[in-house]
Amino acid sequence: MALLIVLAALAFLMLVAYRGYSVILFAPVAALGAVLLTDPSLVAPMFTGLFMDKMVGFLKLYFPVFMLGAVFGKLIELSGFSRAIVAATIGLLGERRAILSIVLVCALLTYGGVSLFVVVFAVYPFAAELFRQAGIPKRLIPGTIALGAFTFTMDSLPGTPQIQNIIPTGFFGTNTWAAPWLGLLGSVFILVVGLLYLEHRRRAAAAAGEGYGESLVNEPVAFTGEKLAHPLLALLPLALVGVANKLLTLAIPRLYGTTQSFVPTVVGTSAPVVQEVSKVSAIWAVEGALLIGIAAVLAFAWKPVVSRFAEGSKAAVGGALLASMNTASEYGFGAVIAALPGFRIVADALHAIPNPLVNEAISVTALAGITGSASGGMSIALGAMADTFIRNAEAAGIPMEVLHRIAAMASGGMDTLPHNGAVITLLAVTGLTHRQSYRDIFAITVIKTLAVFVAIVAYYALGVV
Repeated sequence: MALLIVLAALAFLMLVAYRGYSVILFAPVAALGAVLLTDPSLVAPMFTGLFMDKMVGFLKLYFPVFMLGAVFGKLIELSGFSRAIVAATIGLLGERRAILSIVLVCALLTYGGVSLFVVVFAVYPFAAELFRQAGIPKRLIPGTIALGAFTFTMDSLPGTPQIQNIIPTGFFGTNTWAAPWLGLLGSVFILVVGLLYLEHRRRAAAAAGEGYGESLVNEPVAFTGEKLAHPLLALLPLALVGVANKLLTLAIPRLYGTTQSFVPTVVGTSAPVVQEVSKVSAIWAVEGALLIGIAAVLAFAWKPVVSRFAEGSKAAVGGALLASMNTASEYGFGAVIAALPGFRIVADALHAIPNPLVNEAISVTALAGITGSASGGMSIALGAMADTFIRNAEAAGIPMEVLHRIAAMASGGMDTLPHNGAVITLLAVTGLTHRQSYRDIFAITVIKTLAVFVAIVAYYALGVV
């Protein structure tokens, strides 16, 4: 019964998300409904002490990233830089390679360390412009961005600075370059098969006479300036964000040390506020990089931006509020579900899978799917089962580097189910619904999940590490 409650809550949330209802409203309904059926006396304590605590904690850390990312993306749009990049891309690769262009831009930004959520805000303006000019349906944009930002550069490519590739290092004593050949093999599989799928979808739409679409929402504002910027100048703010993020990631720990404390000057307050820098340095780096990117756009395109900055920034902040609240609600939902007895049944059942790598892959991707979070699901799985994974791997002679890569890749498999925060954010930013675009996101999800097992087969068949 406990397991059925967990599965029912998950199915309910996925259903309402797919049908377009607000996850901000229904995530607590689904979570607390599961608590009500498990132990009615815990509904109020779980709501305040767990759901709201995790939700507010997420907003505390990440809302500035959402807001600055949204403002940066809006300025890229208002400045005309998105149109300049699109014009150059069409001239270089042609309209037929619009999908490839967006995938590569997303991949470069993500591999450069830019947050997945920031990539969505930054890339959408010129993805919309490029798809419009190429006559490709807008509904294919989410699947295209998902392929570029949510898959191989998130956790498969060796060295990627995304959190999904960092978490396993603390459990297996590895580094982010673990099992590079397995990571490269999985990345090539995801990229090639993903592009073939999206190209098939584009050709089918073209054969049916379907264009970009009409009566769409959240469309980028048309550029009204007299002349487009040089494409290299338009790309400079994006490059600055990636470079600044890397430099600040290195500099902040050296500048602040491991902790910083201060005593507020409010009368009657004597206890110091202590901030563990190690827990927020990566977030500070992203925020600083986005501020530098925003300043660069303003410096290079002041005239076309300033007249519409007030209206544009309001729209950007509104979008950031919606996106961050959606994701925070999902985070709270995952925390409550993970605390229920039914979740422990799932975790314990996964121990029965005999093969060490298959056991790890299924465990991580299953928990990521249930919680709707790649990093959350992997953290739960490794926190509960890492010792077992290590013991079984050592008995089978499997290197820790292989465990690292399989765990990282599996975390980004089934995490992108309909209730996933990044999926909901992507659809909200692009102004599309699950009905319109989730089919393509799910196809990318399946391809990404299959890539994990391709890597496992490659390891056992060829000894590739």
